[in-house]
Amino acid sequence: MFNILTLNKIAKCGLDQLNDNYKITDDANVDADGIILRSFKMHDMELPESLKAVARAGAGTNNIPIDKCSEKGIVVFNTPGANANAVKELVIAGMLLASRDVIGGVAWANTLTGDDVDKQVEKGKSNFAGCEIKGKTLGIIGLGAIGILVANAAVALGMNVIGFDPFMSVGNALKLAPTVKLMKSAEDVMVNCDYLTIHVPLTDDTRDMVDADMIAKMKDGVRILNFSRDGLVNSTAVLEAVKSGKVAKYVTDFGTDDILGEENIICLPHLGASTPESEENCAVMACDQVKEYL
Repeated sequence: MFNILTLNKIAKCGLDQLNDNYKITDDANVDADGIILRSFKMHDMELPESLKAVARAGAGTNNIPIDKCSEKGIVVFNTPGANANAVKELVIAGMLLASRDVIGGVAWANTLTGDDVDKQVEKGKSNFAGCEIKGKTLGIIGLGAIGILVANAAVALGMNVIGFDPFMSVGNALKLAPTVKLMKSAEDVMVNCDYLTIHVPLTDDTRDMVDADMIAKMKDGVRILNFSRDGLVNSTAVLEAVKSGKVAKYVTDFGTDDILGEENIICLPHLGASTPESEENCAVMACDQVKEYL
């Protein structure tokens, strides 16, 4: 019998992959053989001596103490690609929100009252005008499972797409729409795009990859999206750039205290993988990984 500790709510269809040889619990005091989690931060957690495997139902492992697990011989899994479509759809929504003031327009429309709402709408709608994404250039840093889907969707929407990935595989390259142009560096992408979206893990090398110096090299009025990890974009730098007008909009799934509520910054509450389809895909993959290993 193996004890499986869940640190977040895991979709039932995933846990159903575990048979009677597995006891599932949320009691952190149990001598767990395996841990399955989503966004729970494990860095301050005391790892039980019985622990053999950790599986994150999501992409990336920055919420798991990889070094500590390695020292103890604990295998760490994640589920790259399982939530890719959900994130792709939110990125496309983010581009549209960065282009058209849908949020401001909806908020204003909800304040209207009276018999002449139609007249008020016609008089005030110009305050919420925006631009179209067709014909604009989208730059993508990171062409893995999510980046590829975003690139192909943007091409279908009539955008010019340029991208960079230092670890681009032949298989991933073959999945890209033929019109996607691969650049020689991340900087080549960032200085030539109208919209920038980032899809890389947070590491010492990628932290603050979008900082004040890099923003200064970008086009005036660039729109930046971060649906990957907090820390990839320097919040102080992007806030200053938004206030100066250098950056037209910043859309992120990782709101922090310094940027919440700021004009022309749209913060979403980490919704990237928040769909039942994504949660189920990730849960099934994570539970299968733990089951196969144990």
